[in-house]
Amino acid sequence: MTLAPEAPATPLIGSAPPSPAGPISAEEAATLPAPPQVDLPRALQVLRFNQRQIDFVFGARRRLGEVFRMQGIVPGGPVITSHPDHVQSLFTAKPEHAHSLTGESPLRPIVGPNSVLTAIGPRHLRQRKLLLPPFHGEAIARYEEMIVEATDRELDRWPLNTPIALAPRMQAITLDVIMSGIFGIEGTPERGTPEHALRRATKGLLRASTWRTAQLAELMNIGRDEPVGITKIGLDLLDRPTYQVIRERRAATDLEDRRDILSLLLQARTEEGEELSDRELRDELLALVLAGHETTANQLAWIWERLVRTPAAHDRLRDAVRGSDDAASARIVEATITEGMRSRPVIPIIGRRVLVPWRLGEYAVPADTPVTMSILLVHHREDVYPDPFAFRPERWDDDKPGTYTWIPFGGGVRRCLGAALAMAEQRIVLEAMARRLDITYVDPEPEHAVHRNVTMIPAAGARVTVLSRR
Repeated sequence: MTLAPEAPATPLIGSAPPSPAGPISAEEAATLPAPPQVDLPRALQVLRFNQRQIDFVFGARRRLGEVFRMQGIVPGGPVITSHPDHVQSLFTAKPEHAHSLTGESPLRPIVGPNSVLTAIGPRHLRQRKLLLPPFHGEAIARYEEMIVEATDRELDRWPLNTPIALAPRMQAITLDVIMSGIFGIEGTPERGTPEHALRRATKGLLRASTWRTAQLAELMNIGRDEPVGITKIGLDLLDRPTYQVIRERRAATDLEDRRDILSLLLQARTEEGEELSDRELRDELLALVLAGHETTANQLAWIWERLVRTPAAHDRLRDAVRGSDDAASARIVEATITEGMRSRPVIPIIGRRVLVPWRLGEYAVPADTPVTMSILLVHHREDVYPDPFAFRPERWDDDKPGTYTWIPFGGGVRRCLGAALAMAEQRIVLEAMARRLDITYVDPEPEHAVHRNVTMIPAAGARVTVLSRR
């Protein structure tokens, strides 16, 4: 399950003229056909979508066009689209017309219903408002020094001439940053402390989530409010130190002097003047740890997986960051990240539940239909990105990402809160690695993708060999 640079472009049905999309009346919807259905047994569709999403969505688009419907765990599976006009209609939809599907995602039983990831409507907007300050402006500048220190510390540890997987190495950097930003935990906590147990449990849970049994357990938890089976066991191990850290921080006398997210949330009050409960805090913190730690780490791993197999792009980046033109270096680093997130988006699909009849080009769907946007398909449209399967950072030299054609952070009121922090981390880590390390691939073939919960990650962690360190 890979997107090889040499693969032929997937043909689209039609071209790129405007495609009408948005809410319509029931009468108008009745005049339009429903999207074509994927013609496979439901169980097989669910299995392929969860385990081999790349093959599934590209194959369906090739056979059925850019709008099609699959069957899900429950009757009435999602419609999948990849037209930018359809994306725009969903990103800009009024709350009474469409809301996010994250409240129904496999994340719900893990991070609970109270987090900014899974909440919808007024609850989501309230949580988002509480969390905006730590992810913008001066806060990001404070994090940057920490990112530099964590990066240099980690790069110094990497062995030479020995294959290593980049994903866990990237996670070591992003975990330091996210633990500091969210919990105020600096560096590696002392053994025996709740902070140390929290860090260890977080790493263990993420490691276990790649196991085949965990991927099967994910299917068992879809549609639930509370986790069951091995998912519950793993979360219990994480919850114990999390709640202990929350209780100890509640008793702290210096909350007003702290700038970490936990301390800020402990001081926050609802419109009724109530403080957040321990469960509400736990849900919010866990969502931020998982979203802010794993996604950025795997995105960096994917970028390097592409770079080491694309000599022209690798050489261009290395020469730029080792040269004397800082402006050119910054521009090429940014272009490389943008192309990496286009080519290998860690979150491959996002969605809305439309609450009124909705037009999607030549088709219409009734109210209460889940409509998902395949980021993978949008990012590999040949009419938007010529030679879409090639890794070409130079395509961004004279262009900027489109609001509805480059969507790794989602969009609208659901755009990722941590986007600025994620980009800062990627800039610093990518620049440092290209400047300090000479890196080559281990496996000559492109690395396959595996799907874990809502993420798409490199199957072997993006294996490379560090040949020398500057």
